[in-house]
Amino acid sequence: MNDHFTLNNESCLFSQRSCCRNSAHMLPVTDWMSDLPVDINEADLVEVQFKNTRKGYYRNVDHLPLEKGSVITVEGNPGHDVGEVTLTGYLVANQIKKNHIDMERYTIRSIYRLATEQDLQRAEEAHAKEHETMIKARQLAKSLGLEMKIGDVEYQGDGTKAIFYYIADGRVDFRQLIKVYAETFRIRIEMKQIGARQEAGRIGGTGPCGRELCCSTWMTQFNSVGTGAARLQGLSPNPQKLAGQCAKLKCCLNYEMPVYEDAAKRGISLGTSVPQEEPEPDLGFRNAVGEGDLSRFDRRKQHHDRNDRRNRNDRPRHDHHKRPTPNE
Repeated sequence: MNDHFTLNNESCLFSQRSCCRNSAHMLPVTDWMSDLPVDINEADLVEVQFKNTRKGYYRNVDHLPLEKGSVITVEGNPGHDVGEVTLTGYLVANQIKKNHIDMERYTIRSIYRLATEQDLQRAEEAHAKEHETMIKARQLAKSLGLEMKIGDVEYQGDGTKAIFYYIADGRVDFRQLIKVYAETFRIRIEMKQIGARQEAGRIGGTGPCGRELCCSTWMTQFNSVGTGAARLQGLSPNPQKLAGQCAKLKCCLNYEMPVYEDAAKRGISLGTSVPQEEPEPDLGFRNAVGEGDLSRFDRRKQHHDRNDRRNRNDRPRHDHHKRPTPNE
């Protein structure tokens, strides 16, 4: 009993530390069928989440009593990894279909066990090296003259493999870089490119709504956002107001799209006429919300100075030091 209680405490601590690494609270799926009886032989697939937005689907071959939030040890490639259960039951198959995953090509690995104390300790030791490895990896990539940036590093639970997340505008030939990484870190290397949205979610910040960015709190999947979403909702066509911190269209433009699409099919107007904005003059520097201009005070001061000079020129002059002429 005491051993089981200690293990649960260790799992909770691991889950809390994972929260700081943007994983444990990014759970966008609600299992609304969790209280229904499930035939475990028909629904043995489990969704497992690791660091950031990385997820995988595993088979519960030993029929372990798993639920959302369970910390488990799963099969790796090679070795093993430690992650958190985010979804069980029939909804896993629906999630796979929603994400357009081809199960004929997808390799489904097995769940080994509930994470033991040794598994958790080894995973924590591996994760503790991630920041130092990322700094060193950036220096090595720069020394090779590669146009890329190492955004993050994720160690596998057993510490034998690491995923290097990188950001690049174009295609990068990192074959030589992988050899250098393998010789330097003595681990198996996997390179994975991420986009601007994933990078913004990793860094975090506050949106124009005043709340923390969705991509850094709960979003794990980034769908494409088109300008048609803004036109359908009658939003301002100003790109500065539609773009997020990642310089892409805001993800929240898709949130109310189904409502507007349904209203359009029914011929219901939701006030979606696009406002015609007058072209704004180029005022130079703008702050984050685009409403202020630091030079406005200078222009106002210059305007007052010109008025003062004009008023002084219009005033009659009284020169007391002028000498009178003989005719005066």
